[in-house]
This record gives sequence, C-alpha cells and structure tokens, in this order.
Amino acid sequence: MADGDYPSELKYHAEHDWARVDGDEATFGITWYAQDSLGEVVFFEAPAVGSTVSKDAAYTEVESVKAVSEVIAPLSGEIVAVNEALAANPEAINEDPYGAGWLVKVRLSDPAEIETLLDAAAYAATLP
Repeated sequence: MADGDYPSELKYHAEHDWARVDGDEATFGITWYAQDSLGEVVFFEAPAVGSTVSKDAAYTEVESVKAVSEVIAPLSGEIVAVNEALAANPEAINEDPYGAGWLVKVRLSDPAEIETLLDAAAYAATLP
C-alpha cells in the first residue's frame, strides 16, 4: 500500500477512522495515517456483536508496540460483525487497513451522520 493512501470511496472521521457505507450498514477501520502512527499493531480488542457505538465516542482499543489507543466510531449504530481474523492476525491492520484490516461492521442508527464525515481530499488536508 502506498504511503498515505486514502481511498476516495470511503468517508473519514477527523480522529483517523474510516467508514465504507453500503446501504444502512458501514464497515469501520483506522486510516493509513493512524496505523502508521501507531506502529506495529499487536492486539485488537474486538467489541461484542450486538453492542452499540456512538459517533465520536471510543468503542474499542488497538494495542501497538508503542501504545494502547482508543478507536473512535465515525458513525452511530449497532455492531453486526467483528473482524475475528484480527485475533490471530492483528498485523492486517498495518498491512491492509482498508481491506483485511477492517475492524467492525455496523447497522447505522442515523444515516444522516454520514454527511458530517470528510471525503478523502478533506481528510488528507487535515494531516500534518
């Protein structure tokens, strides 16, 4: 993956999270910038399926060799799936943050929140 890759089909949260919206569901993950800042990810604390997440609030943690970091929900809803593969392969978050490194899938409770997220160009403009 190219340094600083930010796919245009995704929506971005200022806290370095992304959402891939598909109808009333969205897949969440952390951006290339976030995984690069964290360093090697060694553990992903999978939240429970059925739990709810609130936009702008922490819903899980990712542990790297540098630190434990909260992951912020870009949108609100109910978790309908977690990426179970990350238990055995958390480095997928570093290797493929927009593909195999996805974190959770959420059924959106307020699709209007999508309008508050950034597109790829606007997100990239926020980075140092």
